Amino acid sequence: MTDTQGANIVGCYGRPEMRTPHIDRLAAEGLRFDRAYTASPVCGPARSALFTGTFPHTNGSWGNDMPLGANIKTIGQRLNGHGVHTAYIGKWHLDGTDYFGNGRCPDGWDPRYWFDMRCYLEEMSDDDRMLSRQIETAEGVHEHRITEGFTFAHRCSDRAIGFLAGHHDEDFLLVVSYDEPHEPCLCPPPYCDMFADFEYSLGPNASDPLIDKPPHIREWAEAAELPRGLSSTRRPMYFGCNSFVDHEVGRVTEAIHRYAPDALVIYTSDHGDPLSSHGLPSKGPAMYEETTRIPFIVRWPGHTPAGSVNRHPASHIDIVPTFLEVFGLTCPPFLEGRSMLSSFADPRARTNDIIFVEFNRYEADHDSWGGLQPIRCACDGRFKLVINLLSTDELYDLENDPQEMTNLIESEIHAEIRTRLHTAILDWVNRTRDPFRGPAWERRPWQTKRTLTWNGPMRLRPDDGYERRVLDYGTGLEAAEFVIDLHL
Repeated sequence: MTDTQGANIVGCYGRPEMRTPHIDRLAAEGLRFDRAYTASPVCGPARSALFTGTFPHTNGSWGNDMPLGANIKTIGQRLNGHGVHTAYIGKWHLDGTDYFGNGRCPDGWDPRYWFDMRCYLEEMSDDDRMLSRQIETAEGVHEHRITEGFTFAHRCSDRAIGFLAGHHDEDFLLVVSYDEPHEPCLCPPPYCDMFADFEYSLGPNASDPLIDKPPHIREWAEAAELPRGLSSTRRPMYFGCNSFVDHEVGRVTEAIHRYAPDALVIYTSDHGDPLSSHGLPSKGPAMYEETTRIPFIVRWPGHTPAGSVNRHPASHIDIVPTFLEVFGLTCPPFLEGRSMLSSFADPRARTNDIIFVEFNRYEADHDSWGGLQPIRCACDGRFKLVINLLSTDELYDLENDPQEMTNLIESEIHAEIRTRLHTAILDWVNRTRDPFRGPAWERRPWQTKRTLTWNGPMRLRPDDGYERRVLDYGTGLEAAEFVIDLHL
């Protein structure tokens, strides 16, 4: 997986000029999900859902630098406990320390291969550490003679290739988690020069007047002070690093061809980048396609039809249940996704009618990008409803308005669609015991029908296969059901 690589900068997703031949080859040999979404458009929370099968509001990683809850199990723990060799190489961002991590291997993963970004920095002198964070131009790359071997991505690939060479004859799960192309977008020649004169064409939403957008979006865009009305943008190091990480993906996939040609391979990214759409400078409290729609490709010889495309909505929340089924294990009710294994074999199969995305805050350590901004989003593949709890809401028709220029939240023509997606969000926050749930999610100015009450049922934590079964508050006995009527 990569970091900050939306579907809109990958060749096989309609951007051949981005030069991602190795990822494109995966798509040609396997299955590309056309409408796949992150569970949260910010690094830590996105990864928390991807590796636990629970949404950030459940697992505790509500924002960056907020660790997983002590009772949350990762896919590493779940598989390692059943004899699968699990190794994680690369960016983790789930231990609650800082961007780089604490350098310590968490339970469930092989410590011999653990290599987070702190491990990478600790291999360097202080001067090289600073170089790795502060070189942001091709001129700087050439001046300091930066090579492939200097980069985080290359060192991750080396370790991944070593794992495959030594353990390909075992049942294994190997995660290779690159930081690239995330800023500072460090990449060696020729990649740092490859996009020097390249103009990335922008859609009409780069000139979005934001008249019908929520106040927090308008405030964020105003503070960003990005040039408006542009038809293209130049980000040579970002696009160069995007091609460079594709090169590193290629190194690992070549090793897979050599050592484990029948392996199930999944490629994805945690979230995308706005690239000036709607005047925004970064991922954060917004659910627009550029940030939430991510690349998702599956290659599994003998299972996934080569060159196929699944056009139904897909979500990172379903990856852990899928891995469990691949290894023949039962998916506990605590997990909030479902296996998408059937869709690997049949591109017409639909795992979800509606997928969900959430945002709570960007990071625990600062209040940039608006601080606390609870958002819950539902998308059925065509329509997307966004409930901005502390702001105003949004509804988009992605088929007729893929640039999300026209907010339909007040459109009575779309009232039935709006209500259907709104009901789905309310059911979801109740079903998953969202700690942010409450009547405010239903009390929207455009919603005339109310069904929630203050005396809702008690929603107990489902069994996860590790902890003891929860007890009924009223009896002290083991709870037979996960929802219990509560009369106050």
